[in-house]
Amino acid sequence: MSMIDLSVRDGIAEIVLNAPQKLNALDEQALADLGRAYDDAAAAEVRALLLRGEGRAFCAGRDIAGVSPETDDALGYLGGLVTPLLKKMSAFPAPTFAAAHGACLGVGLGLLVATDVVYVAETAKIGSPFANLGATLDSGGHWLFTERLGAHRTLDLIYTAELMSGSDAVAQGLFSRAMPEASLLETTRGIVARVADGATGAFAASKELVARIRDQRLGLWAAIDEENAAQGELCRSADYAEGFAAFQQKRRPVFKGA
Repeated sequence: MSMIDLSVRDGIAEIVLNAPQKLNALDEQALADLGRAYDDAAAAEVRALLLRGEGRAFCAGRDIAGVSPETDDALGYLGGLVTPLLKKMSAFPAPTFAAAHGACLGVGLGLLVATDVVYVAETAKIGSPFANLGATLDSGGHWLFTERLGAHRTLDLIYTAELMSGSDAVAQGLFSRAMPEASLLETTRGIVARVADGATGAFAASKELVARIRDQRLGLWAAIDEENAAQGELCRSADYAEGFAAFQQKRRPVFKGA
């Protein structure tokens, strides 16, 4: 049975990592199933997506319970399976959110790196436990930590294998918001529903621009040129016309994502 559950309702996809007995650790089959869930959600033309984990953790990383170091193909697992999945997640054609609690480690951390907006429980555990395995941080963790925390803090976390709480991770700029675990899912679902009702075509333009600023290191004026071009395209959209009409008529806009 797959440990990946997908449901689609009211234009929102919810993908659940559902193997709580192993803290939602991911093996090769789970990665393939997760990729298919994103494909199916994209085919359903959802307007927003929420990723979460069932049980005590979001995702504890790779499932290494049956992995032998003598025959392990770590490069095949990471480069052949994980990285393509993270790229697919990052390029998803609608706003994506994650609600993360408990352990968010290794590949689990990578899933968060590849998600647009991440809300974490205040008690979530985030960091690099690999010093205890003779391995190194993977799935984009080096980039995330170095980009947001700087080289010294990154290597401190890697060398010591100490974990940050969700509250500390947000305070240090890793993710968007931290909140009590008891209210994390309900709050996140409410935000996702509001976003799904929004001008998701305009959100897609911002998502693409933010990715280019991140990956291509656009400077201020280049980014402004891209903003101007995006706005020029959006002004011909139905949602743009609806947004202006609603403002002028002093009513709530009804966006269609087009």
